Amino acid sequence: MEFKPPYFAVVFTSKRTLVDSAGYAAMAERMEDLARRQPGFLGLDSARGDDGVGVTVSYWESEQAIRAWYNVAEHQEAQRLGKEKWYAWFQLHVCRVDRAYRFERPAG
Repeated sequence: MEFKPPYFAVVFTSKRTLVDSAGYAAMAERMEDLARRQPGFLGLDSARGDDGVGVTVSYWESEQAIRAWYNVAEHQEAQRLGKEKWYAWFQLHVCRVDRAYRFERPAG
């Protein structure tokens, strides 16, 4: 993904609980779909290891767009459920991206 700086990144690092609680995958899919429809949303990268630790980075045009996303009622409910049953821990960082670089190996 390429976005013209400056923009903002929300880095959400988490460890899932050992129990694969019902509804997590559906909620994660719903949150991604909902985020993509929010004003100011630019994109998303996500990965999770076999140890349950995952990192999701969402990219936004502004801090105001991030705050608006945080306050979406359905997103608030997902946060509540995450704290109650889906995450052993999580941390969140909001960053301003002033420079971004990309490398891609040519085919062949």
